[in-house]
Amino acid sequence: METSAPKQKNMTNVFSKFCYAAFVLLSIYYYVTSHQLSDVVGTLGVALVFDPFDQAVAFPRRPRYQQVWLVAHTIVLIAIFILMLMGK
Repeated sequence: METSAPKQKNMTNVFSKFCYAAFVLLSIYYYVTSHQLSDVVGTLGVALVFDPFDQAVAFPRRPRYQQVWLVAHTIVLIAIFILMLMGK
């Protein structure tokens, strides 16, 4: 007779969600306090490294809302980068 152990949360996924949220909040803090777009771009870019969703699932196989979220994050990052290059 097999007994299944209760499922434990994947600590890597929890850590990634925490780091993603921390870096996004840090980038908002940088923008609000100093308006240094270089700091905002850097922290938002690092936030993307910590994918807040299940990293074991390939991007095309993820639910649509996850794909939209990550693409929107990237578009915002690119837009802020362009504003930084333009000197605004």
